Amino acid sequence: MAQDPARVRAAYDVVAPNYAGRFASELDGKPFERERLDEFAADVRGEGRVCDLGCGPGHVAAYLAQRDVDVFGADLSSGQVEQARRLFPDLEFRVSDMLALDLADASLAGITALYSIVHFTPDQVERAIAEMHRVLAPGGRLMLSFHIGTESIAVDEFLDHRVSIDFMFFSVEQVIGCVRAAGFQDVTVEQRGPYPDVEAQTQRAYVRAGKAAS
Repeated sequence: MAQDPARVRAAYDVVAPNYAGRFASELDGKPFERERLDEFAADVRGEGRVCDLGCGPGHVAAYLAQRDVDVFGADLSSGQVEQARRLFPDLEFRVSDMLALDLADASLAGITALYSIVHFTPDQVERAIAEMHRVLAPGGRLMLSFHIGTESIAVDEFLDHRVSIDFMFFSVEQVIGCVRAAGFQDVTVEQRGPYPDVEAQTQRAYVRAGKAAS
């Protein structure tokens, strides 16, 4: 069954201040992410607008902006967007649904979506990645990450608040299949284990891909 976006939105609205306090500086302790984002920035810099989907408190967008990327953030949760605007007032953040992006076809040079699919069912992942392909311009670049596994975890308490959301894990093959089915090319994947005492202790995958140039 598809996870109701309204339920996810409500959960992240209520935890938004605590989420920002917990995660807005997380890149400081994650050199792997910083290296991948530096590489992504080099690929898209000067090519056009870039969107950080599922931007949360805006830290990934801010990191890219510091590297001269023309970036904005988008998130399903208005509470998260409010925190991002508070923390990074010089950047643009908007409310948007990854399953039906309010962006024109071929309008972006790049997309980052770090752990932004963690509340989607497999069918929703397929739909979200197809949307990413639609809004990327020819030659556009995608960077996507997720937790590796086959399980789902029902959560009723998150960051000191009562919520009702499911965290979803995916196999590498499953996500790669969706990326290729959407039309992406030059697909690569890297995996890493968790950083101790920094994050949830899960295996992670980072997929990078490109939309055909013509």
